[in-house]
Amino acid sequence: MASSSLTVAFSLLRSTIHRPSFSSSLPTLLTIKPKVLNQPRSFVSTTAMASKESSSNNPGLHTTPDDATKSYFLQQAMIRVKDPKVSLDFYSRIMGMSLLKRLDFPELKFTLYFLGYEDTSSAPNDPVERTAWTFGQKAALELTHNWGTETDPDFKGYHNGNSEPSGFGHIGITVDDVHKACKRFESLGVEFVKRPEDGKIKDIAFVKDPDGYWIEIFDTTSIAKTTAHAA
Repeated sequence: MASSSLTVAFSLLRSTIHRPSFSSSLPTLLTIKPKVLNQPRSFVSTTAMASKESSSNNPGLHTTPDDATKSYFLQQAMIRVKDPKVSLDFYSRIMGMSLLKRLDFPELKFTLYFLGYEDTSSAPNDPVERTAWTFGQKAALELTHNWGTETDPDFKGYHNGNSEPSGFGHIGITVDDVHKACKRFESLGVEFVKRPEDGKIKDIAFVKDPDGYWIEIFDTTSIAKTTAHAA
């Protein structure tokens, strides 16, 4: 009986498919799309699998670096400062950075200060070797001081990148707890652009350094939760 019923069902399907009114005449049971369980990964759409960081979602992105760039890394970002005494105090006392290396160029009348969060106890004593060591550290901040700006009454300061025409935005510093860090900054008289509770994006802050450059302050847990909708 089961075999006979199956034959009739297939005969009905074949005759129905050849009708002009196929879409309206096919029995409801036969229009249900079967579900494919445990579909092999290879059959899943590449576009559906692609992360936001994949090359398919980021035109122009190369995900296989040229072998010639394998040893490259981001070493420094440079900003110009009016008064090194004030800036060094801010970045060492308030932000906790260490001076990795100082380079003076008397003939050109400027000095470079390289700061970072490295342990300087491991730095070489020889000044030339220490320069090489410094340039081998990641994510250092280079402060450039053009001599005389600190005492020049006509010096108007540097463009911070956030006033018109805007360009450079900020540097970012990871802290253990953004709220705790900001309470400390407030007690030290640091100028805020945005506190963690302000604005539409919570739990990140922006403060200003002595020259007006913006510094984003965040911790890894809060920044992940805050930006989860954009991930």
